[in-house]
Amino acid sequence: MKKTLEIRDRTIFDGIFVKYILKTFFKVWFKLAGWKLTPSTPQGAGITIAAPHTSNWDFFYALAAAIMLDVKIYFSIKDSWCRMPVVGSIIMWLGAMPIDRSSKGRGQVDLIKGFVDRQKSMFEDRCIFFLFTPEGTRGGVKKWKTGFYHVAQDCNLPIFLAKVDYRQKVSGVFHSYQLTNDKDDDICAIQESYKSIYGKFPEGQYPSYSGPIPTLSDTEIKIMRSMYSIKGMATLMEISAKTKLNELSANMLEFLVEKGVIERKDADEPSYQLTFAGKGCLLHLFPTLSAKSLMVNAS
Repeated sequence: MKKTLEIRDRTIFDGIFVKYILKTFFKVWFKLAGWKLTPSTPQGAGITIAAPHTSNWDFFYALAAAIMLDVKIYFSIKDSWCRMPVVGSIIMWLGAMPIDRSSKGRGQVDLIKGFVDRQKSMFEDRCIFFLFTPEGTRGGVKKWKTGFYHVAQDCNLPIFLAKVDYRQKVSGVFHSYQLTNDKDDDICAIQESYKSIYGKFPEGQYPSYSGPIPTLSDTEIKIMRSMYSIKGMATLMEISAKTKLNELSANMLEFLVEKGVIERKDADEPSYQLTFAGKGCLLHLFPTLSAKSLMVNAS
């Protein structure tokens, strides 16, 4: 019986070469190229998705951001590669997660759970990315592979949303997403947040680029956060009570309808709800807040 492979505790990301030499190189590169990092980085371990993926350059910008922020990256690969003499040891040292895809093999969930149990003390001052690319390829796709969602769910870990935006010249994690009990809603909200990120070749990205997030005032953002916590349709009176905005009017809500971040349903009394595009905006506006935090802060 072949020996079961585990995720390696120490990798290239723990060495002097990465911590000092590569970090310095990438800092100089970003400064000269006009690139910058996202405002904050989540702490602890998380299932990290990187999108859109339209170029091999995505890897270098994402790697640069991770190294500059002292993040460890692990990526999935067939365990047969990791068993090769010499080459296998190098791949494991680079941060491979050896996946045995046979029916009796250990999957990603078991590997990640085992690693997290061993390394709990590390998460207090270090961020760990278990990296997934939902598009699965640089070519055009019609849907995401959602295995990352099930892994996050089974491991009880948040999903770190990472980006490489070539128009804004920004790389890094823009939100730490806590899963709800509604997979379809979660996936749609996450995908909407990626519609405002400009890939190197946007014509090949999925979901399609729809433009940057709209300009929103502080009051409009407060309204959207309150509507996030309401979940579902709400009347003007209900939204006003939630936001504690006495001056809230139907005209203010109509401005948000025009921006596409809320939608209106006409009935005896008009009611409103946050669109998926609106949820996607909130994920960018509050980088380190989870869905739960958004609801608490809106109340």
